[in-house]
Amino acid sequence: MSYSLTNERMEVEATVKPKKNKWKKTLTYIAFVLPALLFFTLVIVIPFSQAIVYSFQDWNGISSETKWVGLQNYINLFSDAGFISSLVVTVKFVLAIVIVTNIIGFSLALVLNKALKSRNILRTFFFLPNVIGSLIIGFIWQFIFTEVFAQVFEKTGVEIFGINWLTLPNYAFYALVLVFSWSFSGYLMIIYLAALQGVPKELIESSYIDGAGPWARLRYVVAPLIMPAITISTFLSASEAFKMFDMNLSLTNGGPFNTTEMLALQIYQEAFVNNQYGYGSAQAVAFFVIVAGITLAQVAVLKRKEVDF
Repeated sequence: MSYSLTNERMEVEATVKPKKNKWKKTLTYIAFVLPALLFFTLVIVIPFSQAIVYSFQDWNGISSETKWVGLQNYINLFSDAGFISSLVVTVKFVLAIVIVTNIIGFSLALVLNKALKSRNILRTFFFLPNVIGSLIIGFIWQFIFTEVFAQVFEKTGVEIFGINWLTLPNYAFYALVLVFSWSFSGYLMIIYLAALQGVPKELIESSYIDGAGPWARLRYVVAPLIMPAITISTFLSASEAFKMFDMNLSLTNGGPFNTTEMLALQIYQEAFVNNQYGYGSAQAVAFFVIVAGITLAQVAVLKRKEVDF
């Protein structure tokens, strides 16, 4: 009798113990995820939901009175020359940044993946600009373009340094691309470097034995193996370029004549400077849809390339 009771007790304990462990693991996961989820909800979900509501209203962002206008704010977007101009500038900027930063980041990773004595110092040096705040970087480079370039021109006479980059539309756009690429390429370098270090050395040695040249080895051996890193890097560079606001504000402030006004800055000006918060919210929601569509399409195409490789 006592033997059967002991067996029953052991069976019950064996059933209860996994349930306790399961609940313990679940509570542990919740404890780790809940703070981040609450922060994400407060900072992202709630403001975004409010922006969607405000986008259907005519509101200056200050008054307690609002007027429901339905889709009128979204209809006005198609006839708003400022919004369309900023969208075109933003798309051009994103295309330039995706190409330039990925080429620079990948090139730096290829060089620093070799057995150089100073490679750790160089990695730190190239990554360092990414640590500095974009607002500060904008002010630093504004001083470089206006003051340092003028001094260099006086000493050397090189014509490129005699041009005031921030007062000419084309040069101001290139200045934005230059500064953003300088600050962000080091971050992509780290991603590509990690991917390159994961490429099996046996395959590289086999390509040497088979007589593959540097380009063929890069095209047919290295590139297929680091395709996930290429997907991540292009996605990050595109998303960061789309979201750029503080550097645009501090370096050019959209000038000259709004020719470098990115869409994020244009939305800020509309909502908080012109006090058209409802219309600015409609611009922000439309911007979100555009960016989400482009980035999702980009990731889908590159993911398919990973499979093809």
